[in-house]
Amino acid sequence: MNMHTADAVTAEESIAIQEQQAKFDSEAATAVAMQDTLLTPRFYTTDFDELDAIDVSSVREDWDKLIAQMVSDPNKGHFKKNADWDTVDWDGMDPVLRKEFIDFLISSCTAEFSGCVLYKEMKRRGSNKDITQLFQLMARDEARHAGFINDALREAGVAVNLGFLTQKKKYTYFRPKFIYYATYLSEKIGYARYITIFRHLQEHPEHRFHPIFKWFEEWCNDEFSHGEAFALLMKTDPKLTSGVNVWWIKFFLTAVYSTMHVRDHQRPAFHTALGVDTDWYGHAVFTKTSQLTKQIFPITLDIDHTRWARGLKRLQDANLDIAAGKARGGISGWMTKTWGSARAAFAFVSLYTIPSVPNAVPASPRLEPAY
Repeated sequence: MNMHTADAVTAEESIAIQEQQAKFDSEAATAVAMQDTLLTPRFYTTDFDELDAIDVSSVREDWDKLIAQMVSDPNKGHFKKNADWDTVDWDGMDPVLRKEFIDFLISSCTAEFSGCVLYKEMKRRGSNKDITQLFQLMARDEARHAGFINDALREAGVAVNLGFLTQKKKYTYFRPKFIYYATYLSEKIGYARYITIFRHLQEHPEHRFHPIFKWFEEWCNDEFSHGEAFALLMKTDPKLTSGVNVWWIKFFLTAVYSTMHVRDHQRPAFHTALGVDTDWYGHAVFTKTSQLTKQIFPITLDIDHTRWARGLKRLQDANLDIAAGKARGGISGWMTKTWGSARAAFAFVSLYTIPSVPNAVPASPRLEPAY
């Protein structure tokens, strides 16, 4: 009997299973996952020696509880098709929805797998038992998630060759503190996104056009735990959340929120099928994420400021011009793209300069999923 990625206990096992399946994967989907743009998920590398030197003694009580919870592996065996997996009529799906949904799945699969690759490398290179154990556990979870999404894509005939991505996709170097901010936010906003969709579809099951949404609750609880881990890592060094680093935190908050807004507005048919207004959904996710990040960040963004929604709309419009310019090509296309890039930069600066809201960080950052 073939083993499934849902039952793998390490990232290495999961990746080996997926490499066996790669002969069924799609060159087109892999090509989409290989793209490097401002809006596509990236693969990261960092200073692993600096990560390995982290001392978690100051957060030991919270750390041991979190690690024990992750070691207990509540989601082992969960991320695979069962009797709840409805038959999907890919051929009968609206072509625009199909394209946008596949784009969503490829993007999600790439993001999950990029986390797996980064965490697995830290586990391989490090010698600090606390840190390597954490990263091994997180790599295990992300590999399962990526494998599960790829199962869904394989039904549509467009699965991603993850082994090829590992070898060929460009890696971006980030200093460890930037890895903390970016990855912490991606895990927490991932939780907020998935739980918002899951709760909405609980109330409106008629909009659940694909069975993968039934798995979003357990999925987002893994994301939540990973975010908790990064909050504890940041808690070990007060400098990471004070002084000039507060400006970096604000930069990453603004970049992650605005990227999500622009990317989601590229999928109008997807959100219509879910029965959600994209602006409502974005604000709901930003609100949840802002509440969650109060556990460790000394500021939140003022997402109700009059300039916030206006700035996001300008960024969205500029991105449309950039895409149109790229598609057109030639001198006129280059001019359109350049003008769009300038407007996008101006819109981002406008968002970044909105005064932030100060926050008193609690003594213990630990939270429990509450949404």
